[in-house]
Amino acid sequence: MAEAVLEAPKSASTGQAVSRVGDPWLLLASLALAGVGLVMVYSAGSALAAQRYSDGAYFFKAQLLHVTAGIVVMGVVALMDYRRLARFTYPVLLGVLAALLLVLIPGVGHEAGGAVRWLRLGPFSLQPAEMAKLALVLYLAHSLSRHQEQIKTFSRGLLPHLGVTFLLILPVAAEPDLGMSVILFCLACLMLFVAGARFSYLLGLLALASPLVWVMVVHYPWRLKRILAFLDPWHDAGGAGFQIIHSFYALGSGGLWGVGLGAGKQKLFYLPEPHTDFIFSVLGEELGLWGVLLVLGLFLLLVIRGVKIALEARELFGTYLAMGSTLIIGLQAFINAGVVMGLLPTKGLTMPFISYGGSSLMVNFACVGILLSVAAGSGRKA
Repeated sequence: MAEAVLEAPKSASTGQAVSRVGDPWLLLASLALAGVGLVMVYSAGSALAAQRYSDGAYFFKAQLLHVTAGIVVMGVVALMDYRRLARFTYPVLLGVLAALLLVLIPGVGHEAGGAVRWLRLGPFSLQPAEMAKLALVLYLAHSLSRHQEQIKTFSRGLLPHLGVTFLLILPVAAEPDLGMSVILFCLACLMLFVAGARFSYLLGLLALASPLVWVMVVHYPWRLKRILAFLDPWHDAGGAGFQIIHSFYALGSGGLWGVGLGAGKQKLFYLPEPHTDFIFSVLGEELGLWGVLLVLGLFLLLVIRGVKIALEARELFGTYLAMGSTLIIGLQAFINAGVVMGLLPTKGLTMPFISYGGSSLMVNFACVGILLSVAAGSGRKA
C-alpha cells in the first residue's frame, strides 16, 4: 500500500510524472506511531482487559482491527485527488451534526464515565465528536479558500466561520465534553489565523470565550475539582488528584531507560483507563525518557512534514486542508502530553495513534491520507 500511495501517476502522452511523489517520512512516522500504539495498548490494557473480559489481549485485538481499518482508510483517501473532497463538505458537515444531535437523544446515545459521547452500531461504537474535527477542518478549508478576500472583515470573514464552529461545539459541550470543545475552538482559531484573520478579532474572541469556559467549569463541580487538582494535586490525593499523581509516579519511576516493557506498576489499577487517556504515562514508565522522546520526535516529524506539505500545496484549499489535518493530530498530541506531565488540567483527550479507540484512529489515519494526497498533488509554486 505504501508503494501505491507514494507512486506518482504518469502522463500517457509524455511519460512524465504529473504530480509530486507523496511524503514517505510522513507515512513512516504515522505507521511507526500506530505500531508503538499497538504495543502499548497490549501492555497498558492487558490487566484491565483480563479483569473485564477474561481476555488479556481483548484491547490489543480490537486495536489491531482499528489499525487495519485505519490503514485502509488512509490508503483510499491518499489515492484520491484531495480537491474532490470539497464537494463533500456540506454533506459531511450535516451528517456529523446529525450524529452529534443523535447522541443527545435519551436511549440513543451510549453513556460511559458519566458522559454520553458514543453511538452504538451493532458491535461497534462511533464517537461523532471525533468526526467533528475533520468536518470542521473540511468546512473551513473549503470556505476560507473561496472567501479569502473577505477574511479580514468581521461580518463576512470571521462571523460565518465562527457560527458553524459553535454549531458543532454546542452539542459536543452538551455531552458534556469540554476537552473536545476546546480542541474544536482552537482548531477554528488557528485556521482563521493561518488564513489571515485580524489578530485583534481573534484576541477579542478569546476574551469573550474565556467567561463561557469558566461558566462551563463552574457548572460541573467535578471540572472545578480537576482545575484545583491541577494547581495542587496533593491537596486531594485520593480524589481529583489521584490520576495526575500516579501519572507522576509512572513518569518518575521510568527514569532514563524505563522499567521494561510490560513491567510497569501504575497500569495495575492505579491509573484509571491506562490504555486510553493516560497511556503516555505507562509508556514513560516502561520505556523511560528515551521512549517518550522517540514518540514526541515522531509527532514532531509528522507536524513538520504536514506544515511543509501545506506550504507547498498548489492552491489554498490544499493549504488549509493540509494545515487543518496537521493541527488535528499535533494539537491533540500536545494537549495529551501536557496533561500527563501535569502541565495542563485533565481533559479526557486521547493520544493520537497511541491510545485505544477506533473513532480517533480513523480520523488520524484519514488526516494522514489527506496529507499524502495533498503532497502527491503538489507542484512547484510560481
